[in-house]
Amino acid sequence: MQAIKLFSPACERNQEPILSQLKTYLDQANKVLEIGSGTGQHAVYFSHHLPHLVWQTSDREKNHASIQAWINDAANDRVLTPISLDVGSENWPAQIVDAVFTANTCHIMHWHEVQCMFAGVSKILTEGGLLIIYGPFNYAGQFTSDSNREFDAALKLQAAHRGIRDIADMQELAKQTQFILQQDIEMPANNRLLVFKKMRP
Repeated sequence: MQAIKLFSPACERNQEPILSQLKTYLDQANKVLEIGSGTGQHAVYFSHHLPHLVWQTSDREKNHASIQAWINDAANDRVLTPISLDVGSENWPAQIVDAVFTANTCHIMHWHEVQCMFAGVSKILTEGGLLIIYGPFNYAGQFTSDSNREFDAALKLQAAHRGIRDIADMQELAKQTQFILQQDIEMPANNRLLVFKKMRP
């Protein structure tokens, strides 16, 4: 039976703006871990346009079938089979990468999972490596748009722990795990691209 290849309209919309930034920030990287590969669309699209990279997909096991279906159709051996990764667990991959990318995950995770993600990434990222996070963020406790306010309310209806994170909390968490916010880039649809650099311990 053929695996179901899921499709995300949001991935389709945001992949080109994200790619335009990744071309700059991943130009010196060799291997990237994507946390929360979801449908698999981003991995296949980004790898196709960034041929110097090996792209390691990851997610919880329930999402692996769609990710693998996208990989199989792309026939690109630089996109690797998804590994199981629950950021809240201690079972992080035993590998070192130059960069980590994740999109639209922080507002879905429990806050303690966001904390675990930073701590886990810090262990597998090379010194000077980048953690790149895409999604909506608040500033000084304020929403940047009415649509983000509505989105946050919808997230909290789905699960009480969900919600748009504040940039100040992200920066403090980064500081605790040897990261510094290098760039905060405005993206379409009231999203941001945060580029954190791993510093010397």
